[in-house]
Amino acid sequence: MSRHVSESVEIEATRRRLTGRQADTVDRLTKSAVEILGREGFAGLTIRMVATAAGVGSATAYTYFSSKEHLVAEVYWRRLRATPPPLDDELGRTARVLAVLRNIALLVADEPELAHAVTAALLSRDPDVEHLRVRIGQEIRRRLSDAWGKDPDPIVLQSLEMLYTGALVRAGIGESTYPEAADLMAKAAEFMLR
Repeated sequence: MSRHVSESVEIEATRRRLTGRQADTVDRLTKSAVEILGREGFAGLTIRMVATAAGVGSATAYTYFSSKEHLVAEVYWRRLRATPPPLDDELGRTARVLAVLRNIALLVADEPELAHAVTAALLSRDPDVEHLRVRIGQEIRRRLSDAWGKDPDPIVLQSLEMLYTGALVRAGIGESTYPEAADLMAKAAEFMLR
């Protein structure tokens, strides 16, 4: 078993735990989705198109992903989990929290079609997306809490989460670029943390 596949086995899919072979299939599907998003955008993306590009049948793809929104949410979840938080114990609390927020906000900033798709997908009411949204939220809260350090203020953490969500929605609907949204979010968070 290759190192790539053995690492993927540890990744739990939204619907079930994956074997090595299943994890490889899901990896191919998520990579194909990113490639197709870059060419076709979210409106042009279909599960059938992704399945064909990944070399699997559409029925197989649908056993892993209930919708294109679910697939894109899974792509984002995997990106988030694969990106280590930028925690530097030498920095003060505010600088650590700002670094975490910026890191998360810029996660897909260099891929505008993927970024747009993530915004649209995470707003979906698909139950599988709702499950991933909870997992993504828990991971973001954990990172913010770790950046805060001892005894994080739960109200401030919730406010930072809302600030992050608002900034990404703003960028996702084209009100600003992702870097502009990250800058504005950092200024607002710094103000909040004073």
